[in-house]
Amino acid sequence: MRGLQRLSLCDWPGRSCCVIFLGGCNLRCPTCHNFELAWNMESQPLFARSKLLLFLAERKRWLNGVTVTGGEATCAPGLGELLYEIRKIGLPVKLDSNGMRPEILAEALDSGLAEHCAVDVKGPYALYPALSGDRVTAAEARRNLESVFAQAERRPGAFSFRLTRVPGLTGDDIETARGYLPAGHTLTLQTYRAPRRANAHADHEARRPVGNVVNG
Repeated sequence: MRGLQRLSLCDWPGRSCCVIFLGGCNLRCPTCHNFELAWNMESQPLFARSKLLLFLAERKRWLNGVTVTGGEATCAPGLGELLYEIRKIGLPVKLDSNGMRPEILAEALDSGLAEHCAVDVKGPYALYPALSGDRVTAAEARRNLESVFAQAERRPGAFSFRLTRVPGLTGDDIETARGYLPAGHTLTLQTYRAPRRANAHADHEARRPVGNVVNG
């Protein structure tokens, strides 16, 4: 675990939750906001799982859930064990993902380790090579996301979808991506925040209030 935000009122709409940050990612998006966490997680402090679990146990009466994010959470070793330990404490979990490992999302939901998955739809499938830093092809993006969308059809309420308006995406691109979603689902648009590569540590810390980090 590479970071903990003690309280968030926006990461899981309608719930007060804490946010757990895991390092590593299977994409290399040139517009990534948390690029140090995603591609160079060793540069970020490591937080002890034992302290995380103690924090959750002590504060679960004030929390309505836990958001597990990244980087890309589905790439983190031991993700299932971490989710299991959180669920044992009695807190529901929302898992953030880029959707490129749909089988991990399915396993987390099927086993009851996650209650909700928030998936980023980056844009039209044809733009995924550029948007992902050439880590996935258009065909791979289509196959993975269509698998996610099929899960969302079978599980009403278990998925939400969002798109960040990164530079270069047009209104038509956004509408194309919106058209991929299954009936009954909406695409939440997020404002793009440029990464501050000259001060990567400060960029990562921007999501974690000063003094609200459980250190390991």
